[in-house]
Amino acid sequence: MIQSMTGYGKATTEFEGKKINVEIKSLNSKAMDLSTRIAPIYREKEMEIRNLITKTLERGKIDFCIWIEKEAAETAAPINTAILENYYKQIKTISETTGIPLPEDWFTILLRMPDVMTKVDIQELSEEEWNAVYTAIQEALEHLVTFRKQEGIALEKKFTEKIDNIAALLKSIEPYEQERVGKIRDRIIDALEKTISIDYDKNRLEQELIYYIEKLDINEEKQRLTNHLNYFRETMREGHGQGKKLGFIAQEMGREINTTGSKSNQAEMQNIVVKMKDELEQIKEQVLNVM
Repeated sequence: MIQSMTGYGKATTEFEGKKINVEIKSLNSKAMDLSTRIAPIYREKEMEIRNLITKTLERGKIDFCIWIEKEAAETAAPINTAILENYYKQIKTISETTGIPLPEDWFTILLRMPDVMTKVDIQELSEEEWNAVYTAIQEALEHLVTFRKQEGIALEKKFTEKIDNIAALLKSIEPYEQERVGKIRDRIIDALEKTISIDYDKNRLEQELIYYIEKLDINEEKQRLTNHLNYFRETMREGHGQGKKLGFIAQEMGREINTTGSKSNQAEMQNIVVKMKDELEQIKEQVLNVM
């Protein structure tokens, strides 16, 4: 089953008055490209988090974020009373010594002094809290994988449609392919008899026509392209992680279509080839999103 590399997952958990948020976004990339933003208290677990993400998601441009929401009472910076009292005593002493008047608005002055408003945030990560966070990370990853699978279903439907279109276009070439042998022969004979007006060896002409038509034969290209189309379908039904393989198959399909176009000396056939190229280009664009 196809999985897309595009996905989004989010989970939240509560622990001792803290709301812990985990968010993961994924886009297409040739390899694992992981960037993380982790709340300070959980940074000691960064390698464990990275290993879990890499093992679960395998490939993609991943943006992982974990942050904490606290109640306003907990997030407010406390007033350092000891430092504030020390500043108060120092200012009074200086005033008495120098005769400089004491300030009228003591609190405004004191609260502006260095280190009076200090946020002391020394925390230790407990095993219980980490277990809660780890479960939230797993839940966010599960949501992202589910998102990827849903996107994969849409991609598989799109690919199937495009592959069927190419197969139908390839089939539509056959009538023109059969007609062109007679047209090539008539055009060459007409040129010899009417335009150049010379006598020619009909046996030699037939030999040359056979050689020329063999060079323009596209049966091998058609067979190889049909095989590639079938292989693409089979590969889509394999387990996830086949994005690169589908890309290689699409490249091979492109080679056969291009060769068919170079051998198509008939306008109707060339128009069909252009349509096949358009269908294939849409496959190539979307296959970049496949895991």
